[in-house]
Amino acid sequence: MFEPPILTIKNAKLSFGTNELFSDVNLYINRGDKISLVGRNGCGKSTLLKVISQTIEPDYGEIFVQPGVKVSYMPQDPDFSSYKTLREVVLSGLPKDDANQEYKANILINKFGINENQNPEISSGGERKKAALAKALIQEPDILLLDEPTNHLDMPTIEMLEEIIAKFRGAVILISHDRMFLSNTSQTTFWLDRGILRRNNKGFKFFEEWQEQVIDQEIIEQKYLNKKIEEETEWLHKGVTARRKRNMGRLRRLQQLRQQRKEQIKQTGSVNLEAETTDFRSKLVIEAKHITKSFNGRDIVKDFSIRVIKGNKIGIVGPNGAGKTTLIKLLTKKLDPDGGSVRIGKNLEEAYFDQNRITLDPKKTLWKTLCNEGDHINVRGQFRHVVAYLKDFLFRPDQAQCPVSALSGGEKNRLMLAVALAQKSNFLVLDEPTNDLDMDTLDLLQEVLDEYEGTILLVSHDRDFIDRVVTSVIHMPGDGSVTEYAGSYSELLEKLKNKQPAKNVKKAVPAKTEKNETSARKTVKLSYNQQRLLDVLPGEIEQLEKDILQIETELSNPSLYTENPQKFDTLSKELETKQTAKEQKENQWLELQIIKEELETV
Repeated sequence: MFEPPILTIKNAKLSFGTNELFSDVNLYINRGDKISLVGRNGCGKSTLLKVISQTIEPDYGEIFVQPGVKVSYMPQDPDFSSYKTLREVVLSGLPKDDANQEYKANILINKFGINENQNPEISSGGERKKAALAKALIQEPDILLLDEPTNHLDMPTIEMLEEIIAKFRGAVILISHDRMFLSNTSQTTFWLDRGILRRNNKGFKFFEEWQEQVIDQEIIEQKYLNKKIEEETEWLHKGVTARRKRNMGRLRRLQQLRQQRKEQIKQTGSVNLEAETTDFRSKLVIEAKHITKSFNGRDIVKDFSIRVIKGNKIGIVGPNGAGKTTLIKLLTKKLDPDGGSVRIGKNLEEAYFDQNRITLDPKKTLWKTLCNEGDHINVRGQFRHVVAYLKDFLFRPDQAQCPVSALSGGEKNRLMLAVALAQKSNFLVLDEPTNDLDMDTLDLLQEVLDEYEGTILLVSHDRDFIDRVVTSVIHMPGDGSVTEYAGSYSELLEKLKNKQPAKNVKKAVPAKTEKNETSARKTVKLSYNQQRLLDVLPGEIEQLEKDILQIETELSNPSLYTENPQKFDTLSKELETKQTAKEQKENQWLELQIIKEELETV
């Protein structure tokens, strides 16, 4: 039986001054929908969420909400100034004078582990975010609107929130920069693009594929109707297609770097740390031997040793309060260990990025912020014109002379990154750099870190970002133990999930003889067919890339569409087929490479 939407918006339009955010927005929300709302920074996503919540009214359009439907909205930066405790924040989500439902607050406070008696003004970003989520959930709404719900949350809390959303019976609309979070939670995607709202009845994991199809279709329509391609459309298209083309090469290179890191860890683990090798000595960045640290009787780091070599990109993961920032301070000698020693390599030039420590002068222009004198800036040994460098961070040339105060929150984050990454360095420490960054900026940061030739220590709760950047992961569960794993966070998570069952099986199996152990080790490898595929797939991918390039060259002929529409149609379909085949083979190659790496560690 057909159930009508619980909320409908027709022909909505909204402008701020001369800036039109969106027009002719039509959307409907069904009970149980799990929707990701995506779009470039500043496109109006948060404003549209406010329109849906009826916090603000559109200039034009109709909004219809089914009688009895409750809508709960969590803004990105809620105002808690009128509350004395975090418990009061949570309770404020209940209807007034309804003490009978206070038990719901107790359940949510316990579930999220909220320090309920703490003043919001002195609470951490993570504590404030958990209280805001509890406030939004406590009234058990039919429609839940969440703007950047994962900001400042640690990984265990993000994973718990994913479970809550999966079991939530009402509809949910999410704005988030966390790709993995959106992929794991959404089943529908709203894309707000240049004032137009598009809908795709698939989750965010299919967004990039859909986005490229939409933009490709736009360009074909404009090109073959002899219309000028819009500059913004062309720029966006280049960004999307370039990113997809680069991803394969990057993933291959990242797998190779992870393999190198694995060999380094094996080499360190197989010899006494007192021994020196020429290779390690010449490339050494940090060497920690058996370091320990505790505060007030609580172990933060217990007997941890590591050698960090030039070019390593190491992520540090764990729940809030596990000691990730403390470990960075120990490894960079900003804090002395209780036991053990830390040695830092010669000629180390460190750049430290922490959004809370970088301040921008609102009166200065972007130009003066980066370059107080002249028009060139020295970026890691290369002189760049300040406007060209700003363009790398997605700023328009005309923004160079604008004051910092005129920037949006996302643009200020990009400028802070530009300032930090312009510092002369060969060792980059990034403490939660992804908080409050939109996806465009995250892609940009990923590109910069991919091209960075020095060494990186990265603390982040963005699982997808960690997976795309690091060569190894240091895991801090919070009990003082610290271990390094050569691979991605997702792979580490799988290992941790399978760790306990593996131990139980091992106890039940009788002790093996040396002969049996040798035999078992010989069988831990790819099958013949898997190894053959791993060998031949790169050649097949390369041939497909050549075929795709040839077809694209033929399609770029401006007269083909009018002179031979049948051939144009055939080539277009062939191009789509080969692009799909290439993507499938790339994914197959990556899966086999990961399987091979996993088997080699057994």
